[in-house]
Amino acid sequence: MKELTKAEEQLMQHLWKLEKAYLKDIVMEYEEPKPAYTTISTVVNVLVRKEFIGFDLHGKAKHYFPLVSKEEYSNQSIKGFVSNFFNNSYKQFASFFTSRKELSVKELKEIRKMIDDEIKKKDK
Repeated sequence: MKELTKAEEQLMQHLWKLEKAYLKDIVMEYEEPKPAYTTISTVVNVLVRKEFIGFDLHGKAKHYFPLVSKEEYSNQSIKGFVSNFFNNSYKQFASFFTSRKELSVKELKEIRKMIDDEIKKKDK
């Protein structure tokens, strides 16, 4: 799967939220000051070429929809991140992530519970 630029990711976030949208609907999702309509149109066209977005024609208007789910893109992005920064080791990633001072004891306990629950599922 191809990587997306920040502008492309931002547009995809809006389209994942909307599920289906015309260009004007996507433009409305942006905060002020909104990028130019033509800029957003260009990004949409790039995403169509990259096969992240598809569309249905309604007269002359295109009704856009994601071809790649947010979950699918997130999974691929995380795999690339772990590969590039943690030698493809999820253990190193988890160690780095859980050692962050920003995490409270409560959050760490919640993470441990999620891991324990996943271990129980896989043990069955």
